[in-house]
Amino acid sequence: MTASPSAPPTPWHATVLTLFPEMFPGPLGVSLAGRALASGIWALEARDIRASATDKHRSVDDTPAGGGPGMVLRADVLAAAIDAATIAPERPRLLMSPRGRPLTQAFVRDLAAGPGPLIVCGRFEGIDQRVIDARALTEVSIGDYVLSGGEIAALVLIDACVRLLPGVMGKLESGTDESFSDGLLEYPQYTRPQLFEGRTIPDVLTSGDHAKVAAWRRAQAEALTEARRPDLWADWQARDGREQRGTGQKEPKSTTDG
Repeated sequence: MTASPSAPPTPWHATVLTLFPEMFPGPLGVSLAGRALASGIWALEARDIRASATDKHRSVDDTPAGGGPGMVLRADVLAAAIDAATIAPERPRLLMSPRGRPLTQAFVRDLAAGPGPLIVCGRFEGIDQRVIDARALTEVSIGDYVLSGGEIAALVLIDACVRLLPGVMGKLESGTDESFSDGLLEYPQYTRPQLFEGRTIPDVLTSGDHAKVAAWRRAQAEALTEARRPDLWADWQARDGREQRGTGQKEPKSTTDG
């Protein structure tokens, strides 16, 4: 008696609600993400918010209550679009918004480890607050700037998640040894030729001494983070100090103490 074949794993699934479904998959249809999409590691569904409009003009927006410029996405139309997607309750419901929770690498790892989110892409001056509250949307920001709509931000979020899915990147280390993986920016990278316009690869990287290479990379990552991202550097120092105290080790003197 032969054993029945096991069911294939459920792919990570991104459901996007947008007024411009033709923007997807866009860049997600090529390179690593595109190959993973074609092979079924992840799935993408772009749904048109306008399909949930009820009038003959397929209206989705109206003027802001209290006055002001621009238009606002209607709560009733967007709520109907969310409900029509019929996603499982354990899937996160996200709204790309400049006032939202910052999209950090730690947040990306959490999203990639789950079943995949529903992502609402806003347009115009924003969306009615009542649908954010009624449908428990978590607002997410990719940076302190304003885009024309949430679609580009959604592409960024999905790409960041997909590259962490098992089987997407060639080597496991590719997802762990890079910027933000341990709270630091990534160290500089080099490859052939050995000499480029008078600039050489640092000798330590061609020494064959793996311990020295690791130490050099760590020092470079720390120096870059301290110089370019003092916010990350402060967080990393605080976390490192807590870890040192947790192991009972004496904390080394900071290299910035003088």
